[in-house]
Amino acid sequence: MIILIRKRIFLLSALFCCFVVGMAAVLWCGHTQAAPVFSVRDGVPVTVVVDAGHGGEDGGAVSPDGVEESHLNLAIAVQVNDLLRFAGQKTLLTRSEDITIADPDLTTIRQRKSSDLKNRVALVNSTENAVLLSIHQNSLPSSTVTHGAQVFWNRQEGAEVLAEIIQDSLNSCINVGNEKLPKQIPSTIYLMKSITAPGVIVECGFLSNPAETARLQQPSYQLKLAAAIAAGYLRCAAGEEIT
Repeated sequence: MIILIRKRIFLLSALFCCFVVGMAAVLWCGHTQAAPVFSVRDGVPVTVVVDAGHGGEDGGAVSPDGVEESHLNLAIAVQVNDLLRFAGQKTLLTRSEDITIADPDLTTIRQRKSSDLKNRVALVNSTENAVLLSIHQNSLPSSTVTHGAQVFWNRQEGAEVLAEIIQDSLNSCINVGNEKLPKQIPSTIYLMKSITAPGVIVECGFLSNPAETARLQQPSYQLKLAAAIAAGYLRCAAGEEIT
């Protein structure tokens, strides 16, 4: 029991130190402040819904050597959730295990994928004053050298600003020398077009790039990504503007 407690204290201490380092790298960059984009509305605090994309039998994108997106999404999303909660933010995880959140009575993969997406939409839309952070991995088999993290926003108010600031955080910590611009999500993406809350998808890296796939499996790199994403949200919530 003592060993387990000490191990937990060590892990929490390491998490705290990494978060402080990540926040220091992206928070105090001389940007201007404005009114917070996300705040208490009608007495209801903001809930950040942290979505680990895919899960269970739906592995999402797969690298040439068999690394499934869903496992990476979960590892990063759980740490984003922990860091935001550590900072005092109310959060909600769509999943905390390698499972689908489809209705249990469905049998075909197509039915379960459809149900999984609909249940994620329902979860976000039933959460008052929600903001969605959806964690994913990218893939571009036609270009194995393409790499880096990129953010996409939906059409709800506040989402574009959130995407810009999270992208700025990622560019500062992850994409140095390979900076990317945030983009609006295509209207064909069911999850993002169906939710009524502001939401962003963070594509953390390319599984079609072997070197980046190796980095994405490293716990230290996953924590670095999570710290940049969490810090980006907190900067946006505090009213920071990119100038």
